Order: sequence, then C-alpha cells, then structure tokens
Amino acid sequence: MHRLLESLDDAPIIDKDGYEYLVHPISNGVPQLDPALLREVVVEVMRTADLEVDKIVAPEAMGIHLATALSLQADVPLVVIRKRAYGLEGEVSLHQETGYSESEMYINDVEPGDRVVIVDDMLSTGGTLAAICDALDGIGAEIADIVVVLRKVGESALDDTAYEATSLVDITVEDGEVTVHSTS
Repeated sequence: MHRLLESLDDAPIIDKDGYEYLVHPISNGVPQLDPALLREVVVEVMRTADLEVDKIVAPEAMGIHLATALSLQADVPLVVIRKRAYGLEGEVSLHQETGYSESEMYINDVEPGDRVVIVDDMLSTGGTLAAICDALDGIGAEIADIVVVLRKVGESALDDTAYEATSLVDITVEDGEVTVHSTS
C-alpha cells in the first residue's frame, strides 16, 4: 500500500466552512487518479472484503470507480446508489448528511435477502454510510461487509448503527496536515 500512503503526503486540504476537506485522487479524482494507485487499492479491498456476496453497493460519486474496478475483478454485479431519482419500481430513497453537505440518494436493484458489500472511498462523518445501512436494512438486504479506503479517526454516525467499516488506512486531518494512524 505504499502508493496509497505516499499519495497522502501531498494531498491538499481545503476549508469547506470550517470542515477540513482532504482532496485526494481516490476520494475526489483530483489530482488525476493513477491506474497503479487504483489497482493497488482494489487489490487490497479484494484481500480485505467479504466478496461472497450477490452485489457490490457503492454510493455516487467517488465510490463508483472503486466499485467498478472491484466488480470487474471479483465478477460480482455492481449497484450504484444514485443522487437522482429514476422513479423505478422498488426505488428506495434515503437522506444523507455529511460534514459539509446533505442530499437525497436512491437505491435501485437491491432486493430483500440480497447479500451485499458496501464499498466507498472515505468514511468521515459516517452520515452517508449510516443512511445507506439504514436503507439497506429497510429493504431487507444483508450487509456482509463495509470497506472504505480511508477513514477519518473520530466519532461517526456509523457508530450509531449495528455495523462497522473496515478501512485500508485510518487518518486524521488537522491543522492542514494528514496523519496516518494505521493500515490494514
């Protein structure tokens, strides 16, 4: 995971109304995402995640590239939780709040009894993942695993659910600096 750790060294941090926001190729696509970095992350997710599942589930937008690459490697179908309603039969809406925004999201193609793994770029405030878990529980899906690439250490809305996320790297972002705490 040397590429991932090295990529954190030069990652800019911007202020979004008092929230220190890490700008990183995995979580933002800026600066450009090197295929070798994406490959390294996907290999590590494959090693870490429970992939004996029916579907990989990922939120729009920055979970998509990770989950797409993972889907191709694991040969498991991908469901993207979208920020737009399509009005399809069985569509489930959820409200997610992060440290810097809130919005509605929509789940299609997850059925009761589906065994799923959730994959995302970063766990920060946990608002998105907690809302996704609640919605998947409401559908009757079984959440086999949750894997994130980066996790900001601290309290998270995910702590208020029955689920835990596995991270590849735990970090803090304070005073314009990224500190790595642990790697899997």
